[in-house]
Amino acid sequence: MHHEQKKAFPTDFLWGSASAAYQVEGAWDEDGKGPSMWDSFTKIPGKTFKGTNGDVAVDHYHRYKEDIALMAKQGLKAYRFSISWPRIYPQGKGEVNEAGLVFYDQLIDELIANQIEPVLTLYHWDAPQALADEYGAWESREMIEDFNQYCITLYKRYGDRVKYWVSLNEQNYNSNHAFITAMHPPGVHDRKRFYEANHIAFLANAKAIESFRQYVPNGKIGPSFAYSPSYPASSQPRDMLAYENAEEFQNNWWLDTYCLGHYPQVALRYLQEHDLAPTFEEGDIELLTKGIPDFVGVNYYQTITYEFNPIDGVAEGKMNTTGQKGSNEDTGRPGLYKTTPNGHLETSNWDWAIDPIGLRIGLRRITSRYGLPVFITENGLGEFDKLEADGSIQDDYRIDYLRSHLEQCREAIADGVDLIGYCSWSFTDLLSWLNGYQKRYGFVYINRDEDSEKDMRRIPKKSYYWYQQVIESNGEQL
Repeated sequence: MHHEQKKAFPTDFLWGSASAAYQVEGAWDEDGKGPSMWDSFTKIPGKTFKGTNGDVAVDHYHRYKEDIALMAKQGLKAYRFSISWPRIYPQGKGEVNEAGLVFYDQLIDELIANQIEPVLTLYHWDAPQALADEYGAWESREMIEDFNQYCITLYKRYGDRVKYWVSLNEQNYNSNHAFITAMHPPGVHDRKRFYEANHIAFLANAKAIESFRQYVPNGKIGPSFAYSPSYPASSQPRDMLAYENAEEFQNNWWLDTYCLGHYPQVALRYLQEHDLAPTFEEGDIELLTKGIPDFVGVNYYQTITYEFNPIDGVAEGKMNTTGQKGSNEDTGRPGLYKTTPNGHLETSNWDWAIDPIGLRIGLRRITSRYGLPVFITENGLGEFDKLEADGSIQDDYRIDYLRSHLEQCREAIADGVDLIGYCSWSFTDLLSWLNGYQKRYGFVYINRDEDSEKDMRRIPKKSYYWYQQVIESNGEQL
């Protein structure tokens, strides 16, 4: 639909940016912190780009005041960060590490002192290694109660100061790489284990939200979903069916379970027929219905286009983790769907389709299907940024990317989407999991690379000052 007049962003719109503990903090074994699964996994040769890890990352643990000062200067209204579970419970449960709690006390207080709304993510992939060793982490139902107790500790400690909470971050993306592609810990190829672990994570998410209602009654909570809206490759009925299949298995499987409290029935029936369905126990269905969120967190980077895939067709293909454009391979599920490039869209150097209108489409789908507010908890462009001789970073391509997506956010608001806020990914450059430090997302350049920590000087990029004007004008100057 076309709107003749542009609609303004709400006056209380949360203009933000984001990060995750493992990607920025460093201090991986300081002040009583225990190892996470990522601390262990990244030490395995060949798992990450040039063997990079988060032992030091960008040293946010020691430089958080400097980073928050830059946020305040930019005018950020919100900062989304995650808590490192093993920093709070080194063994995943049992004795709490007071030093870990104090660090996040200080981080939250510093944000509030600078009029920045803290948005706290409970889990951003870094499960305690101790729980993986004891019972397999997300592959055991013991994880539900251990996660719940960890969450309650945080609710009780920070609930008086933090209003917005994210429960699980990108459960879909993380579990896909943990159990399908084997690119995340525990690094296995087993689709049955994939669905079992996801079911446990859904239950843990619901239990954590149920507890949240008791301990933070005035707060808002929801999961962050890595949302890539599906497109059909053509109007051929078999491509349309492949698109429908992909939307059910790739998006609705998570969103329906989060927001409606049950799995989509067509997808569940297929899994039951192929002996892949998760195991239900007494009380599971009831618990899932208690986990309906206050908002849907959306991490949006691209749309994905699908076409027919025969029974003997494409399965898993190689993912581009090097930035060598064109090295990504199509992937799929035989008999259901396969991905295919969308000739109407440009792509990044990591072969992600750049589709701002796709964000608007996704926001509308969520609004129409679930009737819940939406919080864009991640959106950004990872690219090769260059530090010029004069000390500047001219990242106009990032400005173009963010501007085009924010324009579609404004269109979505005019469409009727209840949009709480927008957090770019990310505030500073950071460790991009498998991609090392060369894939830069931040408004602030960190002077380090895969080979050397250098001085880790913080240098605002051109996009930093552009976003500063966007915030100051409440989105009028894009």
